[in-house]
This record gives sequence, structure tokens and C-alpha cells, in this order.
Amino acid sequence: MLKLVKTSSRKAGLPPGSPIFIGEKVTEKFGLDMVDYDTDNLSLSTPVRLDEFYRLKETRSNTWIRVHGLHDAEAVDRFCLSFGLHPLTIEDILHTGQRPKIDHYDDYLFLVLNLIKYDENTKEMSMEQISFVLGANYLLTFHEKNDDIFDEVLARLENNKGRSRQMGVDYLLYSLLDRVVDNFFAVLEKIGEEVEDLEEELIADPSPETLQAIHFLKREMILLRKSVWPLREVINGLQRDETTFMGTSTQVYLKDLYDHTIQVLDTVETFRDIISGMIDIYLSSVSNRMNEVMKVLTIFAVIFIPLTFIAGLYGMNFNTSQSPFNMPELNWYFGYPFALLLMASTAGAMLIYFKNKKWF
Repeated sequence: MLKLVKTSSRKAGLPPGSPIFIGEKVTEKFGLDMVDYDTDNLSLSTPVRLDEFYRLKETRSNTWIRVHGLHDAEAVDRFCLSFGLHPLTIEDILHTGQRPKIDHYDDYLFLVLNLIKYDENTKEMSMEQISFVLGANYLLTFHEKNDDIFDEVLARLENNKGRSRQMGVDYLLYSLLDRVVDNFFAVLEKIGEEVEDLEEELIADPSPETLQAIHFLKREMILLRKSVWPLREVINGLQRDETTFMGTSTQVYLKDLYDHTIQVLDTVETFRDIISGMIDIYLSSVSNRMNEVMKVLTIFAVIFIPLTFIAGLYGMNFNTSQSPFNMPELNWYFGYPFALLLMASTAGAMLIYFKNKKWF
């Protein structure tokens, strides 16, 4: 289950900008993948020397560097300092519990987003922070896991499909953001199927496990909204960016991306309302089931009340032969069958009456 708040106790007492990794560590090692491209050429490599990065600010080609393995804080710190990133930026990259945001610096733009993934086997969501640094001719992406989330974008660059190679790194940033937003749609589709299954279970046979699943899904929707809502502010901030990092031709695509973000947010809010209503449906279903049980028990009780009266009346062992008040049919040979027939007739008449009233 995703945590609502990530602990940051390791930072207690340290000065601002301290390069301390806070988040979930994985077994992957620190690594770098560099894609250097222009309109005609593309090269993919894994550099190991920092001097390879110093020349990026002097070249005219576009460069995309994917950094993974953030738990190696020392290596990340040395890499970021080679680009002249601010210590607070490095701190936000390593602290993976950041709220999605955008920061403007003189030499670059810094963005933080949350990537949500859905495990179909466990029906659980996982969240990973991805940081972006957009410079004049380079784009840096930071994430702990070496995921394949951006492989489609890389494939378009390698195959020279679309506008990726003809435009700058600002369009590349848009492509990566669009991939993140599209991933939200895929997650919401899976959640929608889970919501439909829960609705059918609520109508058919609700159980305590159903209520537990509803609460679990509601908690995940809160975390999903926590990631999507500030994403709208990030995209809007890119639209209104007045620096030279985002070109005019890319602004048009950002407007479309903003519309997609609004659609994701509307879907999240819709699911939240549906899930909140499912709790009321569950309580109503349990209450209706209890009412049905009580109605059946009441009908049985009402039927047996007159039968108990008749049995109790004829069960009184009074000898009325010497009394002026004679109990009718007490000494009659057919008294016992008559009493049984009277009780059966009474019960049958009451059942017919209840049936006519449509009480069952």
C-alpha cells in the first residue's frame, strides 16, 4: 500500500540542500544513459566520465540523459554539480516524496512529477518520483528505477518518427510529460474495472471484505488525486513560462497536454465520488439484509403467537367436570385432532393474509 506521507527523519538537523536520499531503495546500481541527437544523427551511449557532460553546454546538438539509481546520493550529487544545479534542486531530486512542482532557475527549469503504476496481479498502485531538468540544449531525467516508461519516446527518436528529431529538447520534455499523463489514463482504466467489480459485488452479495476493498481503493484514489492535482499546476506553469527554455511551437502541444490533465483530474474526482457512494450502498445493503431477516423472524413469531396461545389454553390441566365453567372439548374424543386442526387453520389463514399484503 502506498504511504500517505514519506518519512524524512534522516534530514532532521541537516542544513538545507543536503544531498540525502529519502525513499525506497532498489537493487539497481547508479547508471546513466545518454542520447545525443539532432535532425540527421542520433547516438546512444552510457558515459562514465564527468568530462563528457561538461561539453554539453558547448555543443549545438540535443542531449537527453537518463539517471537512475538515486539511492547512490554521492554519485547523483557529483553528477548534478557538473551541470551547476542548485543544492536545493539536488535535495529535491534525492527526496522522492516531493509534491509535483516546477521551479524556475536562471540556467534551467526543474520539474517534479509522480509516476503511478498499477499491478494487475495484486491490484495495487505504486508511485515513483521522476525529476526533470531542462536546459538550453539538454534534458536530464532522474528516477530510482530503470523503468521502461520512456522507451516509446526513445524509440521514436531512434526511428526518427514524428517531430522528435526536428524539434528541440523542449519538445522532448513535452513528449515525456505526455507519456506520464497517458499512463494515468491506463491506471484509471484498471481502477474503473475494479470499481465495476465492486459495484456488482455490492449489489449481489456484500461482505466485510467488500468494505475493506472499498476503503483500500478510496485510500489509493486519495494518493492518485494527490499526484494529479498539482500536475495541472505544473503543466499550466510550463504554458505560462516566459523564459527561452520552452519554444513557441511547443506551447501548442502543452495546451493539449493541459486538456488531457484536466480529463484525468475529472475522472479521478468521478471515481472518488463513486467510491464514496459505494460505502453508503454497502451500509444500505447490510441494513436491507438485516431488515429482510427481521421481517422473516417477525412473520414466524406472529404466526406462532396464536398457536402458542391455543396450545397453552388447552394445556391447562383443570378438571372442569365439577365446575360450572366447562372448558369446551376438554373431554371430547377428537379434542386433540381438533386442536391441531385449529392451529393449522389459524397459521394458514395468517399466511394467506400476509401474502395478500405482500409482506413476503
